[in-house]
Amino acid sequence: MFLSNYSSIFLFLFISIILSIIVFGIPYLLSSKASDKEKLSSYECGFNPFTDSRSEFDIKFYLVAILFLIFDLEISFLFPFVMSLDLLNFVGIGSIFLFLIVLTVGFYYEWKKGALDWE
Repeated sequence: MFLSNYSSIFLFLFISIILSIIVFGIPYLLSSKASDKEKLSSYECGFNPFTDSRSEFDIKFYLVAILFLIFDLEISFLFPFVMSLDLLNFVGIGSIFLFLIVLTVGFYYEWKKGALDWE
């Protein structure tokens, strides 16, 4: 009884293990293991690096990444609303508009603070 209920799960597990061994094992066995000067050297657009790799980055890189994540996640919250738009009542549609207003105000604030300007 137990085996008949879960046989398809065990079959997929077995197939995924075999495919994982094939996908990761064969290239590992066939790849070249010998290292040379070019393989061990640092790569930075084809020329030697100017400074130490542990130098500080401008904070703008992190701000742009965080802003992208924030706005991307906010947009992903809109998807369930859109998919159930025909089932929503007045409160649900009002919450969508409130969410869009907050999103727009946040975007306007970031724009006016200059976080979206790249200098």
